[in-house]
Amino acid sequence: MMVSENIRMALRSMASSKLRTFLSLLGIVIGVASVVAIMNLGQSAAESMSASFDVGGLNMITVRPRGRGRETMIFTEDFSYTLQNEIDGVQEVLPLVSSTANVRQRDEIAESVVVQGVTSGYFASNSLEAENGRLFSVEDNISRRQVAVIGTALAEDLFPAGNAVGSYVSVMRNQSKSFLVVGVLASHDTSQGSSFDDALFMPYNTYTERFRHTDRVGSYSIKVKDGYDAVSVAEDIEDYLDRVAGNDYYRLFSPATVKAMADEVTGTFTVFLAAIAAISLAVGGIGIMNIMLVSVSERTGEIGIRKALGAAPSVIRKQFLSESVVVSASGGLIGLILGIIISVAGALISGWIPVISSGAVTVAVGFPILIGIFFGWYPAAKAASLQPMEALQRE
Repeated sequence: MMVSENIRMALRSMASSKLRTFLSLLGIVIGVASVVAIMNLGQSAAESMSASFDVGGLNMITVRPRGRGRETMIFTEDFSYTLQNEIDGVQEVLPLVSSTANVRQRDEIAESVVVQGVTSGYFASNSLEAENGRLFSVEDNISRRQVAVIGTALAEDLFPAGNAVGSYVSVMRNQSKSFLVVGVLASHDTSQGSSFDDALFMPYNTYTERFRHTDRVGSYSIKVKDGYDAVSVAEDIEDYLDRVAGNDYYRLFSPATVKAMADEVTGTFTVFLAAIAAISLAVGGIGIMNIMLVSVSERTGEIGIRKALGAAPSVIRKQFLSESVVVSASGGLIGLILGIIISVAGALISGWIPVISSGAVTVAVGFPILIGIFFGWYPAAKAASLQPMEALQRE
């Protein structure tokens, strides 16, 4: 009963001095709204970044050989089996070769198309699916068939009428070779910033033996087993490659590693900005202390009468402390709502995923209460320490 009565008295006191209450709330509202908006926007940016990395596959690692020295002679198709056996946590290593070429279909021509030679498992590892037709089979690779799977954008350029599957395209490098289009990929962007939509894929053995003779692998697409940390596996691969080739002769890209670094930077930056915004919470707390001291001075007569009627100092202390907490908590609630509105609007404008951080809600609820207690304690203690006669004389 005492708590509810104190809250009602606090609300009546706030209503009786609306302008003063508004000014005392302002600092808390601005501080909480700033902290909530910054934390939510930071979380939204992190979630959106994670979603873009997920598209490319957080369990995929790419290794690209560099240079043409003796050290790079190990980067052959057989080395993919070596990597798979030597590194714990590697499920599959897929070799890939690529170059650029012009691709023609009757009067339509696409210049500088990325042509990739891949094994049949490449599509599944990169979550690629056929929108029309089919993908490569193991038999296509073994038999070195001149078949091709093309991206959806390339299909639109070469086949405006939409009849790509079952038609032939000419891939022109040193000489022109015809390939039967057996499938068109569904649109799928990667986290590396590249796209499969404009590429042409042919079986790996077809590429190395019929399109462009080479025994050197352009890159390895490495899939990490479920349950293994892709960042740790990437570090193990780097250690192994440093020993057998040297760190100057390859480049490794891991979406999981980049994501971990991005999450760390985003988290640190968000905490830093939130800490700066939290300064206004302290300013708001000082405003509440000031207004409570004024309230104590104005209500000395009330305090004197209550103490003369037998009210204990603890009762007076709790009354004024309750008022301080109610004022601060009210500002926190308003700030929470305002911060959520700002963060959702900011996320939508930025094209991010709107997120309401549980940490932001905790801050919005917990900090104003703590501030109300901390900055309201002194005015409440001062009110409780007044002697009845002294208080009545001041009045």
